[in-house]
Amino acid sequence: MSAVRNETLLQAVTEVARLTGRVALAHFRTRLDVETKRDGSPVTIADRAAEQTARKWIAARFPDDAILGEEFGPEGDPGARRWFIDPIDGTKTFVRGVPLWGTLIGVVSQDTVLAGAVYCPAVDEIVVGALGEGSWWKDARCRVSERTEIAGSTLLTTDIRFVGYPDRAARWSALANEAAVARTWGDCYGYLLVATGRAELMVDNLMSPWDSAALIPVVREAGGEFSDWDGRITPFGSGAMASNGAMAARLRARLGVPWPLSNDPNGVGERGAHLT
Repeated sequence: MSAVRNETLLQAVTEVARLTGRVALAHFRTRLDVETKRDGSPVTIADRAAEQTARKWIAARFPDDAILGEEFGPEGDPGARRWFIDPIDGTKTFVRGVPLWGTLIGVVSQDTVLAGAVYCPAVDEIVVGALGEGSWWKDARCRVSERTEIAGSTLLTTDIRFVGYPDRAARWSALANEAAVARTWGDCYGYLLVATGRAELMVDNLMSPWDSAALIPVVREAGGEFSDWDGRITPFGSGAMASNGAMAARLRARLGVPWPLSNDPNGVGERGAHLT
């Protein structure tokens, strides 16, 4: 594995996220053929072209590292440090011409997410974070909000239906009734809003590793909390939820989620949530 400082990785995820996002942006609001993948989700030439761009960039600069992308799967030694790519997080949003989609890049070593970037090119916003290096927005450190009560909070999700999980839908509905604002400013943009203090709570039913990996350092290095519905801080979990630190305990209590039990950087070691 390449010995690269987290500070260097912070710069790297910033650069490749911008490059990848700009490729996708060139196709935004153009005529696109939309295909349906086996899992029922849409894909376009924009997704594929953007991911190919990211893969070439990573392979040229970090040849010893492996890659896992949404569109083209795994590449390289799975035991090596890995780069996770979601070229367009929110393709359903993208193909409808709505600007709240983004590019996600995460770097994972063993059980630890080292760095991540969330770039939303259509609204020209990027937040990047790396373990021990902070979370950055508009070239300055960003912080989650300091609100302490759910009654004054902004709560977000991608899809209020929580398909297949009626218990989660019920808990979301109760929480939404308690919050000051409940919106579907979803996909990665919602987590960007939490990390930059413009929303307090974000809850999602389904997440893939290439989604969560980038979000963990972005949210946590901004002072927030991130876990799946089992309380594990891992990109391989069941759904996801993010909060500012002040409301993390309240969010978990409302949703019936345990607190992470481990003390390792991503809180997954003692729960056995290992990369596969």
